[in-house]
Amino acid sequence: MDIGLTTLREEDITKHLSTAHSLLERAAVVVTDDKSKSKTEIAGTRRRFVSTVSTGSARRTADVRLLQRIAEVSPNDAMLSMEQHTLAWRLRRAMAVGLAIHDVFARQTELESLTAKNRSSALSGDLATRFHKLLAASSFVSVFSAASYLVQTLETNGDATSDLPDPVYAFDTPQDAYKHFLYGLDQAIEDAPDDAQLIARAAAFARSTLDGLLARHGRFPELAGFEDTHIRLDSDDFEMNGFDVSTRGKRKPLIMSFKKPNEVVGNHIAKYQAMKLAKMLMAYDFDRQLNPFVDLGGFIFTFIGDGYPGTGKTTLIQMIAGLINDYCAIAGYTFHYENFGVDQISSYQGKSGQNCRQFVSNVLDPRVIGFGTVDDIDQVAAKRSDDRASAGQQEITAVLMESFSGANTVVRGNCAFGMFSNYPENVDDALRQRASARWLVDGPQTADDYIDIFALLLGGNHKIKLGDHNLYAAQVIQAAVETAYELHNEPQEDGLKKVAERFKKDGGKLKSLADVGRYLHAIKLAEPRFTGRAIKNITDAVKMRAMDIELPDEWFESPEPFMHKDYDTKLAMIAELRTPITMDTIIQEIHRYADSEFRYTDKSDDSAVQNLIRDQRVRERAAREIVELKDNGHWNA
Repeated sequence: MDIGLTTLREEDITKHLSTAHSLLERAAVVVTDDKSKSKTEIAGTRRRFVSTVSTGSARRTADVRLLQRIAEVSPNDAMLSMEQHTLAWRLRRAMAVGLAIHDVFARQTELESLTAKNRSSALSGDLATRFHKLLAASSFVSVFSAASYLVQTLETNGDATSDLPDPVYAFDTPQDAYKHFLYGLDQAIEDAPDDAQLIARAAAFARSTLDGLLARHGRFPELAGFEDTHIRLDSDDFEMNGFDVSTRGKRKPLIMSFKKPNEVVGNHIAKYQAMKLAKMLMAYDFDRQLNPFVDLGGFIFTFIGDGYPGTGKTTLIQMIAGLINDYCAIAGYTFHYENFGVDQISSYQGKSGQNCRQFVSNVLDPRVIGFGTVDDIDQVAAKRSDDRASAGQQEITAVLMESFSGANTVVRGNCAFGMFSNYPENVDDALRQRASARWLVDGPQTADDYIDIFALLLGGNHKIKLGDHNLYAAQVIQAAVETAYELHNEPQEDGLKKVAERFKKDGGKLKSLADVGRYLHAIKLAEPRFTGRAIKNITDAVKMRAMDIELPDEWFESPEPFMHKDYDTKLAMIAELRTPITMDTIIQEIHRYADSEFRYTDKSDDSAVQNLIRDQRVRERAAREIVELKDNGHWNA
């Protein structure tokens, strides 16, 4: 279960700084020395000889003074360099953050109450056992949090150039866990030749510590409740999502060729809804982590755009990303765009699914405005019934289905996912139905469209007259969209036309919800893929049409009028513009969605028929050639 976001406050961390600082100054830790390991490096390497014969081991107390060790990198300078100071500061803060997260874990479990009881009188029996198990689990949480903080916040300019010692773990208390972590870190940065290697070794040791902790994770069943905890420290841009290891640093600036809406010719409904989506995303409230459009209805979380090659799907992606990027720049928000493509399908088992899950997590990040696309979805994700598809494609299908409409899917309204395909009939039915919006990307259609797109692409470096034409008048979005929606008052696909004709002959008229339900049932009888999920997608589209409001451009020219308002104010401003749901809207959205399903089915059937015809022709040709070979006496040659 997703238990929401916990935001760490600065005072939660400050109260642990003195403890963290004292550990950095001096930490006494009992360690075990392995006598089989030589202290002398093998010539020409930074490795040490390890005997294959066991000679026993001895326990000793090590005195770790990490601040002193950091200063030894430049012994001739009495002051710490910027890099040395950064590492010391980050280490102290990492341990303080880990202790603050330990407090969160204690509040979520019995540890806090058991600790209080143990202070008044020593626990015994089952309570003592439970207390020690929870304390060990909290030690795991503390050192995991500290190592995660270092991995996310330390900026390195290279990799460690020497072998690092294996981390040493102890889980009696958080302080014991920290002491052993500092002991290993002290060994890792010993003899660091310069500041760059100092930081690189520290970051590498933190990553190694995380790997070792994850390998030991199964020993602590008490951590199960912490898996779905999301923790955020805004001041340091640090976050933890359970025990997922994040190496997220500063996001790279988006490099992309953006398109303006006036550079998209045709595709009127898709273009219109894309422009609406960009503004919808900007209504997201980062404090509440919710979008008013999710509350009011009509938010587009997933959509699929289909059309023939060259109809403008890539241009549409560039337009959406450009609009969101511009709005985010005005508001001061972080925008994350990511495309998942065929290059992320791996031959290693499980890696494709892991890549896809990381893609989804990056876009879902509640601290950014996200837009994720899967171009050529028919090549990236496979039908589950396709035995020719790779295991990686099947993994991606499973991850996308779970992420887009699974039991754990949480729609906050900060991001949207778009799937695009030239052949949507090749997409798994269940995955395709998880796209709540259907955008037909059919490109320019009319003569005016073709004049507009030719003039646009030709540019202005010529003196040829335009002729009798009002340039771009056909692209005036509001008028074009109204015309496009009106086309769906009647079905467009032959299969749906037959259903509508039979329904009308039987006296069916759409005047009430009962009439609509009977019409939907008639469509279901003709198209088995028209399931309850299809009905949900239609109702979502109808709600979106009710929220098909024109948010004033003035709201997005600067952040103050709308984007930086609090959630309740945004909700009220948007609700005032909402329009009522009409029967015409319902009919149009039923036809839009059902047309797409019949279109996919017809394409799939046509493809299957063509394949059968081709196979039959090949068989007949082979039979003729076999007869000729036999007649010429070459069949047995």
